[in-house]
Amino acid sequence: MATIAAHTGNLEDVPLRLKLRRVERRQKLKAFILVLPLLLFVLTTFVLPIGRMMFNAVHDNTLLKLMPRTMRALDAWDGSDLPGEAVYAALAGDLKESSAQRTASVIGKRINYELPGSLSEVISSARKVSKLSDGPYREALIETSPLWGQHGVWSLLKRGTSAYTGYYLLRSVDYQYSPDSRIVASPPENAIFRDVFLRTLGISIAVSVVTLLLGFPVAYLLATLPRKSSNLLMILVVLPFWTSVLVRTTAWVVLLQQHGVVNDTLMALHVISQPAELIYNRIGTIVAMSHIQLPVTLLPIYSVMKTISPIYVRAARSLGAGPFYAFWKVYFPQTLPGIAAGCLLTFILCLGYYITPALVGGPADQMVSSFVAHYTNEELSWGMASALGAILLTATLLLYYFFNKLVGVDRIKMG
Repeated sequence: MATIAAHTGNLEDVPLRLKLRRVERRQKLKAFILVLPLLLFVLTTFVLPIGRMMFNAVHDNTLLKLMPRTMRALDAWDGSDLPGEAVYAALAGDLKESSAQRTASVIGKRINYELPGSLSEVISSARKVSKLSDGPYREALIETSPLWGQHGVWSLLKRGTSAYTGYYLLRSVDYQYSPDSRIVASPPENAIFRDVFLRTLGISIAVSVVTLLLGFPVAYLLATLPRKSSNLLMILVVLPFWTSVLVRTTAWVVLLQQHGVVNDTLMALHVISQPAELIYNRIGTIVAMSHIQLPVTLLPIYSVMKTISPIYVRAARSLGAGPFYAFWKVYFPQTLPGIAAGCLLTFILCLGYYITPALVGGPADQMVSSFVAHYTNEELSWGMASALGAILLTATLLLYYFFNKLVGVDRIKMG
């Protein structure tokens, strides 16, 4: 009888479990529907643009699309010597069509990336070839422009038979293809990007250190003051957030310029005899960026300090430790999670700075973002802009990964 009763009870529990599962599914569906708008927003404004940027860094089908005859003819070329008449005939056909479709400048610009000075040659060749009625085209094209007698341009076009290229990534780390398609170092006059990345890294580290040195004492003061005084001081700390970065940067231009407030004050106090160079150099860049980033470093440190009980320091003092020893051995180690979070946030944000270095920095203080803007807005080279952005993003992720391994950022608790 007990077995039958137990079996009957289990049968009665089955509908109840099914109802519970249906309720759980409904709750999960409701939660998903509520999160869906945010998910779509993140996908469309963050994930997809970054994915497109990474794709553009290695994808360029310009030659494949605008020179289809030449690309097909080059499939059989072994690359040892200049191509045969069939390839030159295909090139002539593509140049004639580009002249009619007004796309010769696009072809020339793509070739000009790797062979400077080619743009005008390609446009001129397209205009002259359009007047040719028949072949042979090899001698005619070489006579039209010596460009088509160079082995390097044909190696470049051979690489264009693939829609994917490593040129932009190589150029972003000061390497390039040689005329025989080997990877070689860029000439010294063109090798600028490694210095730009190192400069970006150095400025970001310097700003992180300065904001830590300035923000740590203020965070400690905020955490130990009475609530009324602490709240008033906190308003002053977050006040810069109510002003745009452009306005704050412009204010530093007014303060640091040759006859600005800072120089006039120092000269009036006879600290200096002539205006100091405080702007359009590394000093102005670090000062302005540190002012903007100071609350970003300070607030995580304050959040952690607020959770640290003063009992620990009192206990250390009661056991004979001096004020500094108790602070350094007991209090400071507990603030490391906040220091790590604040400095990491500041460092990552500084890597992408553009407006501030452009306004208060000199030519030797421009960071990677300035070159990304240059290639996007002026050169219209989306490949180079995407490659620089992709390398900066990859470097940031790697730095975060190693920083996380050393400090354990994923275990930071903000109180």
